Amino acid sequence: MNASTKPVGQNAGTDTLVPLLHTTPGFASDGRNCPIREVLDRVGDTWSILVIINLQEQPVRFNALKRSIEGISQRMLTVTLRSLERDGLVRRTVRPTTPPEVEYGLTELGQSIAVPIGALGSWAAANRDQMRGAREAFDQAS
Repeated sequence: MNASTKPVGQNAGTDTLVPLLHTTPGFASDGRNCPIREVLDRVGDTWSILVIINLQEQPVRFNALKRSIEGISQRMLTVTLRSLERDGLVRRTVRPTTPPEVEYGLTELGQSIAVPIGALGSWAAANRDQMRGAREAFDQAS
């Protein structure tokens, strides 16, 4: 164990070492924000991860994307796509047809975010029941 890790677990012999997050590069400020804050501002909203998930396999046209994300409005999908495009995660392609055909796909950077999102999803699936139980116990004690 070093100053940038801490043990987690019940027994000293079976402890797993996890990083102390504030000691990792993702949490170091550049004077404005730390990297994790900038990324969470983008993918931590209600719609961005759903858009990324729906674009991962192949580029999709706007209306097909809107149909695949239950509850998203046309305006919110437009705002989300523009933000993801601005951050370099989504590419907008316009085909010169009449009317113009527009489709959206993930860039290489957008594809690469699937790894940490997948890890978070795996953690969520493994720990959801424990979190629900803790929430219920807390609510009953309050």
